[in-house]
Amino acid sequence: MDTRRPHPLIILAATVVSAAGWFFGTGLHALWFLTWLAALPVLLIAPHLSRRLTFAAAFAAFAIGSLNVWSYNHVVGVPLWLGIVAVIVPALVFAAIVLCHRRFILHGQLLRAAFALPILWTAFEYLLEVKSPHSTWGNLGYTQIGFLPLIQIASITGIWAISFSVFLFSGAIAALIAPRGNKLRLAAVASVFYIAVFSYGAYRLFTTLAAPTIKAGLISDDFARPLFPYGQQTVALARAYAAQIPAMAAQGAQIIVLPEKIGHIQGSDLDQADALFEQAARQNHVTIFVSFEHQPNLHQARLYSPDGTLEGLYEKHHMLPVFEGYLLPGTTRLVVERPSGKWGFEICKDMDFPRLSRLYGNDGVGLMIVPAWDFIRDGRLHQHMAVLRGVESGFSIARSAKQGMLSVSDSRGRILAQQSSAAQPGSATAPFSILIASVPVWHQPTFYARTGNWFAWLDLILSLALLVSATIQ
Repeated sequence: MDTRRPHPLIILAATVVSAAGWFFGTGLHALWFLTWLAALPVLLIAPHLSRRLTFAAAFAAFAIGSLNVWSYNHVVGVPLWLGIVAVIVPALVFAAIVLCHRRFILHGQLLRAAFALPILWTAFEYLLEVKSPHSTWGNLGYTQIGFLPLIQIASITGIWAISFSVFLFSGAIAALIAPRGNKLRLAAVASVFYIAVFSYGAYRLFTTLAAPTIKAGLISDDFARPLFPYGQQTVALARAYAAQIPAMAAQGAQIIVLPEKIGHIQGSDLDQADALFEQAARQNHVTIFVSFEHQPNLHQARLYSPDGTLEGLYEKHHMLPVFEGYLLPGTTRLVVERPSGKWGFEICKDMDFPRLSRLYGNDGVGLMIVPAWDFIRDGRLHQHMAVLRGVESGFSIARSAKQGMLSVSDSRGRILAQQSSAAQPGSATAPFSILIASVPVWHQPTFYARTGNWFAWLDLILSLALLVSATIQ
């Protein structure tokens, strides 16, 4: 193989283009198609560079691209040292994987070279998920929510095969451009893989069955001051929310979903709030789901049935570190039967964790109700994370977020309706943002919900095999 070093400007250009791909193809507002190409410039020049220069170019490209969330990390209070680690560690892993790819290319082992990046990166993402208090936050699979034919594979493999598919593209293209090796076999294997993935995606998108639908009423007040009130201030905000329910019910809303943690409340104040929502539910014959923090270390949502009774309680399972570290996590799920089917309930960060949604999927839930509280800038990404849980475990989602998005999505990841939680100036409902939308209540069992992270474990095994084969050459 010709290993003459390219001109320094070419090396610099490849690094800069790759960094731009990571910067705009990942993060809070990812352009999904750029993620497919981001690794390619570095992979193409890697066989023509020394190991040190390859590592440096790959590390720099990924690290620079990761700076797209630097200011966001500051806003949400990520310590400086942790923000630096979050940039450096993935960049080191990516650079090491590029070296592995390069080694296989130089030995003419194109199939191994093509699969090194997707296999090793997916294994890395899974190990991060296992140890992280944020679960799958940061997984590159979320960049692809806009690419519906691809994300259907999550119903079989979970999120793990999404970034795998994206990285295989860059790895395969780079290997096919290499001057020697069995390109026909690689082209055949890659073609079969993508034909299978996209055929399944198309099949799943075009085989949506007729399902019962209900109207969900999502409401948020981003302009409430304080945004997180205490005591009688919470009661006053609850009264303001309850006053909006008759108009929402008149538009056909059958379930009213308030955002996460509308305030801190306890004792007689909680009794007053209960009375408000029980009356609103009974008079308007709607189900209401309201989230409070109370007593003083519980994060609990309360479900009011159309007959005006407190039908169920749900305590959030996964707390946001630092902000909610003092709260006790819940351990039980809440599922209710309605004529339309089974409804399940989670709160905000719970949707970052695939396992809880898999359990609901195995319960037969057809609609997931989710109050949430985002950080404005991450509203789109956090919404997308929840959307993927529906694809993985076979249910629709009605999600009402404060400082984020009000949205309804189906089990295929299609966003059926959405709007900002910040009411538009001059809106008839201001200061409230209100979305009334039809949502199908349809549960479809998925292979992933039944089997769990089998694909990630397969990647771990294949990673070990790849690393061993790379070291013995």
